[in-house]
Amino acid sequence: MKLVRYGERGAEKPGLIDGGGTLRDLSGQVADIAGTTLDDATLDKLRALDAASLPAVSGDPRLGPCVGNIGKFLCIGLNYSDHAAETGADIPEHPILFFKANSAVVGPNDNVSMPRGSTHTDWEVELGVVIGKTAKYVSETDALDHVAGYCVVNDVSERYFQTQLTGQWTKGKSCDTFGPTGPWLVTRDEVPNPQALDMWLDVNGERRQTGNTSTMIFTVAQIIEHLSGLMTLHPGDVISTGTPPGVGMGMKPEPVYLKSGDRMDVWIEGLGQQTQTVTEDS
Repeated sequence: MKLVRYGERGAEKPGLIDGGGTLRDLSGQVADIAGTTLDDATLDKLRALDAASLPAVSGDPRLGPCVGNIGKFLCIGLNYSDHAAETGADIPEHPILFFKANSAVVGPNDNVSMPRGSTHTDWEVELGVVIGKTAKYVSETDALDHVAGYCVVNDVSERYFQTQLTGQWTKGKSCDTFGPTGPWLVTRDEVPNPQALDMWLDVNGERRQTGNTSTMIFTVAQIIEHLSGLMTLHPGDVISTGTPPGVGMGMKPEPVYLKSGDRMDVWIEGLGQQTQTVTEDS
């Protein structure tokens, strides 16, 4: 299934995309696409519905983040060997973890607004993993059973804030609008192998990132095993699993960063496309 949240910011309704591409309203079935509705039993119930009997949504409504009320937004850094190489970083021995503030989360096609004084805002296409079942001390073998589904994340990053302001990477990752998520949550039954997904990102129609999740240093299952040994993962938590090469800070001979008016198009195979226009905070 492709589950969505649509409508005005803060008032999104649950929906699904049927086999013909029509947006259907799920308000009569669940209150939201969020932690309490991401368990296997609820997803099986939704999967069994006759989609054609659900109300069709007219027009072209805004799509919100595909997960509501995200509990934790966990991010893995330097998880592609070729991306680590382009940034001059060593291959990590364990997954590098940082957090993205939930206030950064926006819909897949909402504007991305650079914070005041930003000169180093960058792009990162990433595979998002949405937890559907509580995970604590989960083995790699069982890890994917705890996944509700997958989505596209653009881990927008302000590199100066990230690397030059004293403190953690979170400073450059958590600016408002720096977490476009969606367009939809694709349930795990439609993604039999999360380590075989092509991914791309264009800026102003020019291809900047091309990658495949097969080149992750740590797989989705390994990441879940590692994180669940450190903290309990709850339904509705989102893990952004790292980016392939082609980010602005790694471009040669000089880094290239986003500016107001730029357009980002972001895809992952089978998970949909995002499009954002870059603006500036007033």
